[in-house]
Amino acid sequence: MADNERMFQVKIITPDRIFYTGEAEMVEFNTTSGAIGVYKNHIPITTVLAPGAVIIHESSGEKVAAVHAGFAEILSDKVTFLAEIAEWPEEIDVSRAEEAKKRAEDRLAAKTADVDIARAEFALRKALTRIDVKGM
Repeated sequence: MADNERMFQVKIITPDRIFYTGEAEMVEFNTTSGAIGVYKNHIPITTVLAPGAVIIHESSGEKVAAVHAGFAEILSDKVTFLAEIAEWPEEIDVSRAEEAKKRAEDRLAAKTADVDIARAEFALRKALTRIDVKGM
C-alpha cells in the first residue's frame, strides 16, 4: 500500500477524451530526450512526449497505456499529459499495428526520394509502441 504523502495527481488528456485521471506514486514515460520517471515533488518541467508506454504506479498496482506524441507538464504535485493519442492495451488492435509496422518498414527499406523518412520512422515507432504495450 502506498503512502498517501507520496501520491500525486496524474491526468492524460487527448483531443477526444479525458483518458485517465487518478493518483500515482510514480509515473514513467518516454520523452524526446529519453525515458523519465517522476515522483511527487519533482522539479517543474514541460517536455515533449515520444511514442511509448506510460506506466502509472498506483497504490493498487500498475496501469500501462500507449501514448503517441504530445507534451507533459510536470509540477510538484501533478503530472498532466496532453497527448495526440492514448490507448489502453485492450483498445489496441495488434494485427493492425503489425500491418502498420510492415508498411513503415517497407517504406524505410525502399529508400526512394518520395518517402518521407521522418514520417515513416514516426509511424514505425507508433506501431512498435502499440505492439509492446499490448504485450505487457
